[in-house]
Amino acid sequence: SPFLRAAAMADGPPPLEPSSLPVFSEEGFGEKFLRKTRENPLVPLGCLCTVGVLTYGLISFKRGNIRRSQQMMRARVLAQGFTIVALLGGMVVTAMKSRK
Repeated sequence: SPFLRAAAMADGPPPLEPSSLPVFSEEGFGEKFLRKTRENPLVPLGCLCTVGVLTYGLISFKRGNIRRSQQMMRARVLAQGFTIVALLGGMVVTAMKSRK
């Protein structure tokens, strides 16, 4: 009868068995970093390139090689652009995977 069904629903859904619940383990910084690097290796590569070019540009600037310093700052902008494109591309791939 509808009255019995309504009374049963008022108690809430039936309890889930522990075996049917997903088990999540705590993921530390290192594990998460490695997992994300495996998922999209171009982002850390772009970050490393950006830091390397920036460092070389600053060293060139300190040594007085203004031309090389300017070239490295332009290269840094390109490396940052590459990193952002890689990040966005990884987000698109992840979104496409989650749709399936």
